[in-house]
Amino acid sequence: GLHVKSPNHPFNIDLMPVELDLSGLPPIRPVEFQIALVPGAALVARAPYRLAPSEMKELAEQLKEIFDKGFIRPSSSPWGAPVLFVKKKDGSF
Repeated sequence: GLHVKSPNHPFNIDLMPVELDLSGLPPIRPVEFQIALVPGAALVARAPYRLAPSEMKELAEQLKEIFDKGFIRPSSSPWGAPVLFVKKKDGSF
């Protein structure tokens, strides 16, 4: 294990290294979650945020990466969420 010693605390903490399996979506659970839609309710139509070509390229790359890892999957939902990029101090997204 890994020992952590702190001058502020009179005890040692023995940590066991843990490897996380982040290879995709979690396993299917016996409980299915659904959002009940109001019958006859109209969808809210909004134009997507405009993205610069560099942001569109970054979006495509990030979506491909997380799709290839199995973190996301195709959806036929009529609902969506906007994407907003904020540049880091180093200029990357």
